[in-house]
Amino acid sequence: MSPRKSTKKAAVEVAAEQHPPLASTPLFTAVLPVRWRDLDAFNHVNNSNYLTYLEEARLQWLSHVPGPWFDEHAMPVMAAVQLNYRRPIEWPAQLHVELFCERLGTTSMTIGHRIFDAQAPERLYGDGHVVMVWMDPASGKPVPLPDSIRAAADTP
Repeated sequence: MSPRKSTKKAAVEVAAEQHPPLASTPLFTAVLPVRWRDLDAFNHVNNSNYLTYLEEARLQWLSHVPGPWFDEHAMPVMAAVQLNYRRPIEWPAQLHVELFCERLGTTSMTIGHRIFDAQAPERLYGDGHVVMVWMDPASGKPVPLPDSIRAAADTP
């Protein structure tokens, strides 16, 4: 094994061991397949697809939120993302993406996330959080979180 490959493998193993402990009950767990087209030239999932998996999980969760969570005066936008790449995702794989409510503010919500292997839950591929802010698209100004989001985040 070349020194470069050995160093890369060691870095991946260290990162995987340093993941934070599991949070409480998830708000939602999405089940997503890894598609062949998600792979890059190195034969693992391209890093940008991790964000697509997180987006899909958030949209699936929002589709299950009872009551309106957006309208012409309030819609969510992603204000920040923090994503730790813990290990490469290889094909084939089935993923679980767990979402957690880390914080509810007046106009924003911090959603923690974990991407892991559906068949081997100890295999963590990524974790972190996003900050979603509800805003009025006409004015571009933040608006209060919809009651439906607040209720859904308080009761996983």
